[in-house]
Amino acid sequence: MSELIGNLSMYFEHSFVRYALIAGVLIALCSSLLGVTLVLKRFSFIGDGLSHVAFGAMAIAAVLNVTNNMLLILPITVASAILLLAGGKNRKIKGDAAIAMISVGSLAIGYLLMNLFSSSSNISGDVCTTLFGSTSILTLSSLDVWLCVILSVVVVAVFIIFYNKIFAVTFDEDFARATGVNAGAYNFLIAVIIAVIIVLAMNLVGSLLISALVIFPALSAMRVFKNFRAVTICSAVFSVFCAVTGILIAILGGTPVGSTIVGVDIVGFIIFYLIGLVKNR
Repeated sequence: MSELIGNLSMYFEHSFVRYALIAGVLIALCSSLLGVTLVLKRFSFIGDGLSHVAFGAMAIAAVLNVTNNMLLILPITVASAILLLAGGKNRKIKGDAAIAMISVGSLAIGYLLMNLFSSSSNISGDVCTTLFGSTSILTLSSLDVWLCVILSVVVVAVFIIFYNKIFAVTFDEDFARATGVNAGAYNFLIAVIIAVIIVLAMNLVGSLLISALVIFPALSAMRVFKNFRAVTICSAVFSVFCAVTGILIAILGGTPVGSTIVGVDIVGFIIFYLIGLVKNR
């Protein structure tokens, strides 16, 4: 145990480890807040679709040599989120079909562009890092961390301020409209927040594993709690704990950060599932 603590102390002397933990905690917290809403609205898979859109946007930014790719990735992802949430009710193209179309299309176009126009000598490595977040969380600069802090504060503040409205739109959109709530505006707000979270989470777990950050904490909390507020709080605590544990295990064990975090999420879900079974009995 003393050797483990000594190793952790040695690692914490490096700024990249501190940056990774700060960003990981903030991203996990933001992901868990909207995860409950997405699960209840049957839009759990939207995180996966938007992550592929962000991958395609990142490929375009790389081809255009955009210095700050966030300036391109964020608007494209926000526009796609609005399109998916607003167009999901279109009778011609249902929500799941729209997500599948945009998801597969963006992923294919992004990979095609990276192969055709990339100047990198290790395209496979770049793609693997982007998809699975194997090293990106450990290469954050101070500017990246500050941007993550600012966006995370905005996301949490918006969620807290509009908590009651988001709650109403989540459970019964028609009733919310009947009581005077502008459901369309709050769906738009949810779409924007989701897009911001997806862009932030790409640095943590990569574009293919983002759905885990959104879904596992919410589903785990729902195994034990039934109250919306209790589920949200438990989901946030669960997500932050799993992110910190996963990052520390990855640093000490030399495993991929994103996959390790998702592995911890899976173990946590199994534990909560068993607790739920005992509680229900």
